[in-house]
Amino acid sequence: MSDVAVGARSGHGEPEQRPEQSAESASSTAGERQDPEAPESAHAADGGDRTARKPRSFWKELPLLIGIALVLALLIKTFLVQAFSIPSDSMQDTLQRGDRVLVDKLTPWFGGEPERGEVVVFHDPGGWLDGEPTPEPNVVQKFLSFIGLMPSSEEKDLIKRTIAVGGDTVECRKGGPVRVNGTALDEPYIYPGDTPCDDMPFGPFKVPDGKIWVMGDHRQNSRDSRYHTEDANKGFVPVDDVVGRAVVVAWPVDRWATLPVPDTYDQPGLGAAAAVAPGAIGLAGAVPFVLWRRRRLTSDRTAG
Repeated sequence: MSDVAVGARSGHGEPEQRPEQSAESASSTAGERQDPEAPESAHAADGGDRTARKPRSFWKELPLLIGIALVLALLIKTFLVQAFSIPSDSMQDTLQRGDRVLVDKLTPWFGGEPERGEVVVFHDPGGWLDGEPTPEPNVVQKFLSFIGLMPSSEEKDLIKRTIAVGGDTVECRKGGPVRVNGTALDEPYIYPGDTPCDDMPFGPFKVPDGKIWVMGDHRQNSRDSRYHTEDANKGFVPVDDVVGRAVVVAWPVDRWATLPVPDTYDQPGLGAAAAVAPGAIGLAGAVPFVLWRRRRLTSDRTAG
């Protein structure tokens, strides 16, 4: 009888659940019912991370990029290279009106001074451009000039070739060549048909320290140092007024070229020190002769 009774209580063949087990089962069942929502929460969290790491759009980055580019352009213009436009024909055929040249502004920052033969850009040293028309640029042109992306049309700058530097003696007689420290210059860059200085002979002048003597390559169409010998600087250009050396013709493209120093400025005897060398050599050669002669005279007197 007891066996039958037992069999009746477990008619499904399963053990009887205790109250604690029922509570755990209910909790487990509730958790299973909530599982479908779990992936959505995880997905939402992942989606939030992806949104935070998403890079800025190009349009949001563009103002920053433009700002950096403008700052770099301004620094380059101020310390490294600046573009200048050729306003006249005074440097033909080396440079044509409207050419854009790039000027090295870095070298002067390190104390470098113009050398003979270099094409240099310099501020008006005093009245050289009086009466010359100055174009009035618009706002956009002013801004582009300020940051160095366009040559300035307001600055009164000139461009010429350095012929002589501080300590040199420079002169040119009608019908003759330009001479620096007595050495004649062979100037193949002079405009075809021009003479070295027949329109305005000059000198001899000694160039003061800290100044340079400049002339245009188109000699008969250049109001250069020769025409300003009566001004405050006597025609010389202070080195402090020099912006830098023109190194490249950058525009137009079909005229791209470098602006090297001509070979004529490398010839022996051009330096100011070399100009006095013959006299020094002659003096050095005369000293032994004078000493020998004095010794001979002394010997003759002693013998007599």
